[in-house]
Amino acid sequence: MKFGTRLIHNGNEIDEKTGALSIPIYQASTFHQKDIDGPVEFDYSRSGNPTRKALEETIAILEGGYKGFAFSSGMAATSSVLSIFEKDDHIIVCEDVYGGTHRVASKFFNKFGIEITFVNVTNIENIRKNIKKNTKAIFLETPSNPLLKVTDLKGVVKIAKEHNILTIIDNTFMTPLLQRPIDLGMDIVIHSATKFIGGHSDVIGGLVVVNSEALAKKVYFVQNGFGAILGPQDSWLLLRGIKTLKVRMDFQQKNALELATWLEKQDGVTEVYYPGLKNHPGKELHLSQAEGSGAVLSFKTDTPERARSFMKKVTLAAVAVSLGGVETIVSYPVKMSHAAIPKTERERLGITDNLIRVSLGLEEIDDIIDDFKNALL
Repeated sequence: MKFGTRLIHNGNEIDEKTGALSIPIYQASTFHQKDIDGPVEFDYSRSGNPTRKALEETIAILEGGYKGFAFSSGMAATSSVLSIFEKDDHIIVCEDVYGGTHRVASKFFNKFGIEITFVNVTNIENIRKNIKKNTKAIFLETPSNPLLKVTDLKGVVKIAKEHNILTIIDNTFMTPLLQRPIDLGMDIVIHSATKFIGGHSDVIGGLVVVNSEALAKKVYFVQNGFGAILGPQDSWLLLRGIKTLKVRMDFQQKNALELATWLEKQDGVTEVYYPGLKNHPGKELHLSQAEGSGAVLSFKTDTPERARSFMKKVTLAAVAVSLGGVETIVSYPVKMSHAAIPKTERERLGITDNLIRVSLGLEEIDDIIDDFKNALL
């Protein structure tokens, strides 16, 4: 069965009791137990809910993992994964990680004795150089946010296995439609399901998939203990979004390539970052481990003033902090997604005042180009 078909037919699409072609929203906090001495699948919705279960089973199937988990946000998912580690554990994190992940890693988990080292993982030898006796995991994004840097997943997995280290990846930009890291040997996959998986800018959620029973037990302990679970209504919205993931992303990718190609030719644009472009560093590597270039790109203008002017003048695209919706969204990373990273560190990474990130939607691309053309003037 091809992947696009599996999005719709994966065993979690029909209600067994009624035959409904949509899993019901089990809006219940607790469940009647016929036998207090016998095992029950559902007792309290923090511990498990039928609608959430359908979503968790679906994402596990799509990612090719052992078990899936649904959380109240992408950051709840990331924080819950980081919570499986202990005091004095060391984690290597890609240096150009999403700003929220950078913030929680450097300003929250460090308070509990978890050591974080931010590393340029596009050269995987940097990972090897930073491994310590207490290194327990490597946390990646590829392509990264917001500069779309590419990391060799198989190479990282090889190093990790040599040192008995877990590998974790935020797969939000690619989704399982385009990149399935567990098939490449990764241990844990995280999604901000708010983005492309939900796809309509109307739900907040996070998903995690693990590749083993041992990791599933650890993540479930955190999920049930902390209780940052996804509610049944939001679980249903994500199940609905998954069904249209392929048709949305196929169109959005096409738009992204056309816009990136057009941006390269504009006088006020100095750099365009998109894995689908011929001159993008790591393009061949990316396409060896993914089945598409995604629908997010970034570009730099010749001056910060032009970038700020663009953000004020753009009219058709939404100016917002998120991505992955049916509408094109433009973001200003230094004030939005990566504002939590100190300015000197942002600038060292190339996240500068003239950088704009774009998530392509489902509009006709000619209209988006006209909007950008006017906004760049």
